[in-house]
Amino acid sequence: MRTLLIVDDEEGVRSLVRMTLESESYQIIEATEGAEALDLARRHHPGLVLLDVMLPDASGIDICRALKSDPETASTAVVMLTAKAQSADLEEAEAAGADGYFTKPFSPIALMQRVERIFGATI
Repeated sequence: MRTLLIVDDEEGVRSLVRMTLESESYQIIEATEGAEALDLARRHHPGLVLLDVMLPDASGIDICRALKSDPETASTAVVMLTAKAQSADLEEAEAAGADGYFTKPFSPIALMQRVERIFGATI
């Protein structure tokens, strides 16, 4: 089973992502803030982290950078899910090592296709 970590402080977003991706193929775990996300990522080694940029305790960019610089989680795919849609925001995420970037509101179908491509490449 493939593990997927959803990190967003908004229950509605986590719920939408969970409903979009929920299947027997994925074990979905959730975090509402950055410190919790780092802890869960280190304990569960998800294949993919869907990460909000604006979290209550940290920047998702900093969390992405931390995940990518830690040998235990460096190979984890990170896709940003954010309302920040400026090209500078995208560039900052790419510089931090993000593997993808979706702006809210996002297409659930496009997200599902991206997740399937990422897991297809990591199996």
